[in-house]
Amino acid sequence: MPSLGADMEHGKLVEWLVKPGDYVRRGDLVAVVDTDKTIMDVESFQEGVVADLLVDIGETVPVGTPLARITQTPAETGPPAHEGPPARATAKAAVSKTAVPKAAAPEAPETAAPKEAAPIAPPVRHLAHRLGVDTAKIHGTGKGGVITRADVEHAVAARPGSRVRSSPRARRLAAELGVELATISGTGPQSAVTEADVHRAAGSHAEALVPEVSSPALHAPPKGAPEEPVTGKTSEARERLASLRRAIGALMSRSKKTIPHYYLSTTLDLRAAVDWMQSVNAQRPVAARLVPSALLLKAAALAARDVPEVNGFYGDSGFRPSASVHLGVAVALRQGGLVAPAIHDADTLPVEVLMEQLRDLVSRARAGRLQRAEMADPTITVTNLGDLGVESVYGVIYPPQVAMVGFGRVMEQPWAQNGMLGVRHAVIATLSADHRVSDGLRGGRYLARIEELLQKPEEL
Repeated sequence: MPSLGADMEHGKLVEWLVKPGDYVRRGDLVAVVDTDKTIMDVESFQEGVVADLLVDIGETVPVGTPLARITQTPAETGPPAHEGPPARATAKAAVSKTAVPKAAAPEAPETAAPKEAAPIAPPVRHLAHRLGVDTAKIHGTGKGGVITRADVEHAVAARPGSRVRSSPRARRLAAELGVELATISGTGPQSAVTEADVHRAAGSHAEALVPEVSSPALHAPPKGAPEEPVTGKTSEARERLASLRRAIGALMSRSKKTIPHYYLSTTLDLRAAVDWMQSVNAQRPVAARLVPSALLLKAAALAARDVPEVNGFYGDSGFRPSASVHLGVAVALRQGGLVAPAIHDADTLPVEVLMEQLRDLVSRARAGRLQRAEMADPTITVTNLGDLGVESVYGVIYPPQVAMVGFGRVMEQPWAQNGMLGVRHAVIATLSADHRVSDGLRGGRYLARIEELLQKPEEL
């Protein structure tokens, strides 16, 4: 059981995405784990063949408990528990074009040999499971008969009674968010259900993440979400929320007790940034337009690279600066509570790519489909309450990080310069930092660097 956060002590196995005999590569998704905060996908740490699954679905185990045994060759694997003949190595063997010897299946006396399951990669098997598709009934169109993502999506569309016109992405998203396509009024060609229609039905339309004027609704819960009736499921959700609040409270208490915080704030001049953004957006379709938060996040990441005292971890051996900037972003969950997954290498991403990754991260966080690395390795966190009208926010540092950045709402304010009074766009930026690592001089330099970068937005 990997550690998916500084405050994680145990996790509950929700789902296996692989089975004994599957060939996996480093980084492939193998399991789904439920923590006190959210549900996350766990990837493999090594390449090989899944020999044994050591933890049962529904079992809660401490961090560090082995979940599965992965061997280098199929010969080292044993037959899966509670199953018949040994399964053949599948999936990734075909996808990665790696020749994996196959275990010989024993002959079944007086009966026809069972049909061999078509090769399928673990992520595609996971998709089929979520969509309720029986992969044994699918004819794989990939190389060597491999079942592809398109094969699964076509199987969903071909189901009896599946007459709702929709795109494959919309069907997949609807399954992930638990939305019934038949209940959605499509706005696409010939009334087809689009991805945007699914977002709207789930109470988290993409425009709520990328509004035209204000910043993304990162810290605020999605608007328009219907009230859930009081049921056993509601009671379970409330208990989960209470558990989440306890976990957050314990971590924040530990942070305030052990980290000597200091706080700084400044007002950032956004005239140049907003003017440049508006000129760029005039040449873009609505869905691809930039918002101020994208520029603020990119500037915060670049400044963290230039002022390393705010970017890293504090442990038993002292401060360890990070060579990469993995920007944690505070996201409010639908059921309540917060998570702060990371946008990896945010300082190296173009603004457009960073904003696209931000939308994807927020959507998956609220759908409970985050990955282990996104929760385990943020090097500095940003919180944004501007969409709620808050002018400034002073965050609590998320240990073992050493700093948190806060942005309020982008606003117009009067501004005097050279004896002249005008109006400018501005935002209040704050810094909560660890006095064991830095002081007001370095913290002030960090905020000043953010403003310097925003004066040349075309270089972000």
